[in-house]
Amino acid sequence: MNELKITCLHDKHTALGALMSPFGGFDMPIQYADIVTEHNAVRNCVGVFDVSHMGEVRITGTDAERFVNHIFTNDIAGAEYGKIFYGMMLYPDGGTVDDLLVYKMGENDFFLVINAANIDKDVAWIREQAATFSVTVDHQSDHYGQIAVQGPQAEATLEKVLNIPCAELAFYTFKEIDIDGDHVIVSRTGYTGEDGFEIYASHDTIRTMWDKLIEAGVQPCGLGCRDTLRFEVGLPLYGDELSEDISPIMAGLGFFVKLEKDDFIGKDAVARQKAEGVARKLVGLELADKAIPRHGYEVVTATDDEKVVGVVTTGYHGISVDKSIAMALVDAEYAVLDTPLRIHIRKKFFPATVVKKKFFKKSYKK
Repeated sequence: MNELKITCLHDKHTALGALMSPFGGFDMPIQYADIVTEHNAVRNCVGVFDVSHMGEVRITGTDAERFVNHIFTNDIAGAEYGKIFYGMMLYPDGGTVDDLLVYKMGENDFFLVINAANIDKDVAWIREQAATFSVTVDHQSDHYGQIAVQGPQAEATLEKVLNIPCAELAFYTFKEIDIDGDHVIVSRTGYTGEDGFEIYASHDTIRTMWDKLIEAGVQPCGLGCRDTLRFEVGLPLYGDELSEDISPIMAGLGFFVKLEKDDFIGKDAVARQKAEGVARKLVGLELADKAIPRHGYEVVTATDDEKVVGVVTTGYHGISVDKSIAMALVDAEYAVLDTPLRIHIRKKFFPATVVKKKFFKKSYKK
């Protein structure tokens, strides 16, 4: 069994008494106080997350733009410096290698942010696809630490506590700055449904920033509330709502698949799915009861206990909405809004209704 990796802030978490648990091959903080407190801090004020477990890959060279567009579902052709794009890398059959962010750093210069659990797989896959392109693939995950400052007070916190001017950053843009001789990337995307910033820097700089934020009273937040926050606003987590068996079309993320651009890996498969439909679709489910659905629980029809038509991908008692809710991958005929279904929870069947996946309204600053 592989030994767990640790981030540059690991000792900070243990000193704060965080509950630690394996995630994506790393020993990560799940919670410090409790998930509800941390969740509400981000919804109502500000919180800080250690996301140094995420992976970073730099793509440069004369074919960099053409190559990134070849492996990425979104269209980055002709993008301006400072723009960020969300999308997926796909297998030829339309299954998802990973979902990721692409930062336009300069002409033929791109910064890819990938999921922690997929780092080794993604880097190997990217290198394999790059064999026939004039590009350099620079795996930089070991260099960067990353924190995410999230919530309605995120902008004020960066400016006052970290002395980083950021009000001018629009949603899904970034800038590069120098802090005490260290190259720092500051972006505004968020994975919580609230306004938020991500800071990529050397381990020493990230440690210093973390200390300043904690000393200023910013709530440290673990991966527990990161999941409840992203889930309530309908954002996917790779391994749950996207996987090698779940395409972006099944997941309802077709907006980020630009079929009008030149050929990209998986294009034919997802074009066919868009045209012909898919066998399964990701939906939101709302339970009438307080029972809590969990990942992997079966979804059955409203009338037949034996007819399994889907599986829960993520489920919680929504903290901000005070309802038992879930996302589930169900047979397409049962994916219509208001369709009655049931979820099999602890030997009982609880009524649920198909609803929109965005259970809580996003509050991004756009």
